[in-house]
Amino acid sequence: MSSNDTAVTGWVGWGVFAAIVLLIAGFIDVLHGLQALIGPDTAYFLAESGLFSIDVQGWGWWHLISGLLLILVGFALLAGATWARVVAIILVIINAIGQLTLVAAQPWLSITVLVLDILVIYALTVHGRELRARHDA
Repeated sequence: MSSNDTAVTGWVGWGVFAAIVLLIAGFIDVLHGLQALIGPDTAYFLAESGLFSIDVQGWGWWHLISGLLLILVGFALLAGATWARVVAIILVIINAIGQLTLVAAQPWLSITVLVLDILVIYALTVHGRELRARHDA
């Protein structure tokens, strides 16, 4: 075994965990996107500072596209694709930034998703190479 080879160890489960989390998040995003695209064009929210209207069509397209990307990347991770690790980390960082903007509105959900994002980033940066080794073995 050369120095560039990675052996499959018990830590490969972290990479599989990351891929499964991405698949689940992707399916949820696709459902939210479809729900927004099929439903009414505008949503209204009452806040302390007044009434806000949001065009949910743009929100729906964003979630549909990002959900499909997450599903694609999740399956690519399970197949051992190296490019999928980089794309997954970028998508998860974008999601984490988005969750930081929502902490005031939905603190428990945002914090839970942030923790999952951190675990996925950890899994892919520290143990991601083992997914490739698992696939090659």
